[in-house]
Amino acid sequence: MSPTSPQLSALLPPLICGTATFTSQYNPDPYALPTTGIVHRALSLGVRAFDTSPYYGPAEDLLGQALDTPFVQQNFPRRDYFLLTKVGRISGSEFDYSAPWVRKSVQKSLERLRTKYLDVVYCHDVEFVSPEEVRLAVNELRKIRDESGVVKYIGISGYPVETLCELAEMILERTEEPLDIVMSYANFTLQNTRLSSIALPRLQAAGVSVVPNASVLGMGLLRRVGVPIGGQGDFHPSPKELRKAIQAASDWCDSQGDRIEKVAIRFALENWMRQGEPVGSRGDPASGISWKHGTIEQLNARKLGVSVMGVSNLDELDETMSVWRSILDGLENGERTAVESGRGLDDRLSSLSRQKDVRNLSDGVQVRLGSWFDYTWASPAPGFQS
Repeated sequence: MSPTSPQLSALLPPLICGTATFTSQYNPDPYALPTTGIVHRALSLGVRAFDTSPYYGPAEDLLGQALDTPFVQQNFPRRDYFLLTKVGRISGSEFDYSAPWVRKSVQKSLERLRTKYLDVVYCHDVEFVSPEEVRLAVNELRKIRDESGVVKYIGISGYPVETLCELAEMILERTEEPLDIVMSYANFTLQNTRLSSIALPRLQAAGVSVVPNASVLGMGLLRRVGVPIGGQGDFHPSPKELRKAIQAASDWCDSQGDRIEKVAIRFALENWMRQGEPVGSRGDPASGISWKHGTIEQLNARKLGVSVMGVSNLDELDETMSVWRSILDGLENGERTAVESGRGLDDRLSSLSRQKDVRNLSDGVQVRLGSWFDYTWASPAPGFQS
């Protein structure tokens, strides 16, 4: 087996548009969402990567339909954006990591996404199956990569960071090839930073190229209105006591003239952009500056920690992109980004001021969370049966 070259960290954009929100978990009717408008607007704003999964109900179909339009075909060649999807999880309690299913799932994703290849394929929610099943599925994906090239890079995703680390270490030891990418969700947030404190050094040591941080609001936990209630009802695994602590912290943010979700989004995106740099990437950062094709050496691009954003409407997308670009303006040497993008030095000064405010607000929230800071829920839940 021969890993894809160059490493994924040389190519992947550091901001990925996730499509878990295109499901009835997060919204009552995903077909009523402006999914095509979201995808088109994201591309227009410089976003060049989309994350999805067969497990996300209609998400792959909706994303594929949005990409298979004259607007995208005429303005955004396939080589200019990344598609990341998953195999293995079929439903809430059904998993299939067998070689035949992996191949079938890849083929179905190609069809639904209307593409000839997949840039990244993860084994989805690996904590629900045995380590041996994960190893065999990774090997099968690598066979597909080597045989046909329809899969470029291979990784795993899940919730418990200890499990992700153990599997990354096992795969390196057993196969002598590291995973290209390991995605964690809800583990680098205003409430929980274990992706940095526990997982980052181990995943880096295991040779993992990129570690995206997904679900910066903790699957919707860090919102003034509470967890999302979609067509499937209250799916969120957090205990009532944690929700009460989050609500108290949200009320405190209100008293400070801010909103907990605004603080949480900026905290996660900004801090992971910096702390996740060792396992970050150098692709198009969606800064508002036209991206030039060329080698990494020619571009001299900075490595940035990779984040996955999830939105359900155009206003959320625009707001998240505004925060992301403000963070870029506030980085070291961000003057150039602010000026060349047309935003200007006033925006950089505004970014630095907001950076300070969010740091103070984040400290206040985490003090109020007390013992609930860095709390994680069990995954799978006790008594789970596949």
